[in-house]
Amino acid sequence: MPLSRTKVDSLPHAVFLQRVSHNSSAISLEARLGQGAFLALRLVDLLAPARASVSADAFHYQWVATDRFCRELRAAAAEGTHIHGIAAAAVDAHRLGDVRLVAPALFAYAHFLEDGLRLDEALDVLATLLDVGDARVTAADAVAVQLRTARVHRKLNRFDDAEAAYAQAGALAAAQGDRRSELLSRIGRANTVLGRGNLAESEQSLRGILADARAAGDHDAEARVEQGIGATLFYRGQPDQAVPHFWRAFELYEDEDARLRALGDVGTTLLTLGDVAGAERALSEVVRRGGTRETTTNATIELMYCASYRQDRVGFARWRERCEARLDDMPPNIRADFYLKQGIGLARFGQFKRAEGLLDQALVEANAAGLHELEFRIERIQQGLGPCADQLQLEPAAATEPVFDTAELREVSASLAQLVGG
Repeated sequence: MPLSRTKVDSLPHAVFLQRVSHNSSAISLEARLGQGAFLALRLVDLLAPARASVSADAFHYQWVATDRFCRELRAAAAEGTHIHGIAAAAVDAHRLGDVRLVAPALFAYAHFLEDGLRLDEALDVLATLLDVGDARVTAADAVAVQLRTARVHRKLNRFDDAEAAYAQAGALAAAQGDRRSELLSRIGRANTVLGRGNLAESEQSLRGILADARAAGDHDAEARVEQGIGATLFYRGQPDQAVPHFWRAFELYEDEDARLRALGDVGTTLLTLGDVAGAERALSEVVRRGGTRETTTNATIELMYCASYRQDRVGFARWRERCEARLDDMPPNIRADFYLKQGIGLARFGQFKRAEGLLDQALVEANAAGLHELEFRIERIQQGLGPCADQLQLEPAAATEPVFDTAELREVSASLAQLVGG
């Protein structure tokens, strides 16, 4: 029998027990993984300074019960391996009296959850590390936790919380002379300003950081800044200038997931320029290579959008079905984008009533998440939906033919063709 929501929310690490309350069967794998995570994190809680009085026997009893439950999960799913690893690390930390030993397992699990777009769960794990570690975690770990926490808050559009965590990370990094983490904190804060819709301030900050990243010879930081500048230019209505920045980020990144995110941005921007073939080439490559759930979900939404642009009803339906299979795990910004682009696609096929309903859903999601730039964009489209009901092309700003009138764009197009062809 599913747990009541009220009972679940009153417990520590309640976010994991929501998997039980959301499943009709408490013995489903998803529900058991939620229960296992809850048990493992409750074991970690016993390492907190406030629980120092817990006896060795009490800890051992809880460990035995947790291990019995989590051991089966280890073989059932990749997440189960993470969960059992946390419990095992907690035992080592307790036996040796060093809470720092549990940090790698918690970090890895938080990263796994973030990649799977289980963002509130990722925040819970990161908060557990801070609460249990207190002043005992290493300075480097403290900075890393704050940076990761800030990024997850930003993905959830909790910009105040993101800015606070980025500021804390920057202060901690400065105190220990960690110039790279200081750079990452500044980049994160600039991207948070972008998320709030202040494009001019974000671009100005990022261009200043770009010079510092280049001077430091930090290619990863440089790539992040290039990607951020590309985003500001894209949202300022300058997609032709954004593409080279996104491509430069793709070339600079060494991490494969980061490269795929940048490649997805290239595809999205090429579609805005009217180059549907180039966009589908880039986005299909992202889906083919895989990557994080966030990256592949965004690429899948854009491929659905490409299909509607080409008036391909079958392709649109196929990609829409794949998007809907991921709907429950989408954070607010991606869910709003999905509703928006699904609505535009249906309008392109002449299904204006259904399109109106989806645009309304997109607006509700954007409003609730504080996505002001997206709200304005949706409202503009809604205002034009009625007068354009006899047309299939909704966005007058989108070109009907590819716009490759600069050497940089032609160079990116040729490089992309070589990448996919190779």
